[in-house]
Amino acid sequence: MEREFLGKVEDKMAVRVWSEKVQQEKGDGLTEGYMSELWDFTRISVAQNSLQKLKEIWDQWSDKIKQLFYSNYGDLPYLLDVKVDKRLFRTLTQYWNPAYSCFKFGKVDLVPTTEEYTTLLQCPRIQVDKAYTRAAYVSTFLKKLMNITGMSEQWVAAQIKQNGDDKCIPWKNLQNLILAHPDVRKRVDIFALSIYGLVVFPKALRHVDKAVADLFDQLDKRVTSVPAILAETFRSLNAYRRASKGRFIGCTQLLLVWFHSHFWKVEKVSYRVFSENYSPLKELVATLRRDDITEEKWIMILQNLQEEDV
Repeated sequence: MEREFLGKVEDKMAVRVWSEKVQQEKGDGLTEGYMSELWDFTRISVAQNSLQKLKEIWDQWSDKIKQLFYSNYGDLPYLLDVKVDKRLFRTLTQYWNPAYSCFKFGKVDLVPTTEEYTTLLQCPRIQVDKAYTRAAYVSTFLKKLMNITGMSEQWVAAQIKQNGDDKCIPWKNLQNLILAHPDVRKRVDIFALSIYGLVVFPKALRHVDKAVADLFDQLDKRVTSVPAILAETFRSLNAYRRASKGRFIGCTQLLLVWFHSHFWKVEKVSYRVFSENYSPLKELVATLRRDDITEEKWIMILQNLQEEDV
């Protein structure tokens, strides 16, 4: 099966090499002497955190608490119900071109933008012109977790673990805190931190990484996390497209939602255009979708995309 799949990729590889050659001759951003370093096939892992406990907590919350979450963190909870189609995602990675940082589908080049991801996440508190950046001098991971959770220094220090070169906190400890914390607002904050750590930036499986806490700590200043989300998506795609293997640590769910929101469905029924009051994430949860499409079929679909299909 893999041999047949690799054979189908060869034609796409030839087209990409030709495209890069023509664009280089016509003049573009490629440096002189650029040579394509892409592998014929990317064996990318889409290992995901289990989100069942997060879903159960969300389902138990009252409408009032859910509304508090929406008003502060937007449509993030809908990501919990996005089913990850691993065959589709593995196929998508074959069409990512690091030289141009975009997907090259047939006659269509496409890349997720800040505006699109902002619309997808629907967060009312952020100011789109205030992007997250890491300050030169920042408070410690311990201090940030104390601020986010409202817990004592002794309690937080006992939860922090070392994971390789990075510090993190196990998700199960945050889960217990969400269930038991007396402050409803803190429960909402910790739940949002968990989504950022387990879904949006799943660097350490079953843990929330220090870098996630750094970003989350800035959300109170109404900065947008979208540029950081896109940067991690591009970095991860570039790294594993060149290496031909590895685990994707960007937000798989959000990237797939973006894909389905832009392209016609398999049944050739177009998605609605983005609008201020429309939630693509919410609609995706309610949309029945085929999950039996093979990678070979996805290759055929993507190879033959036309501008009118987008």
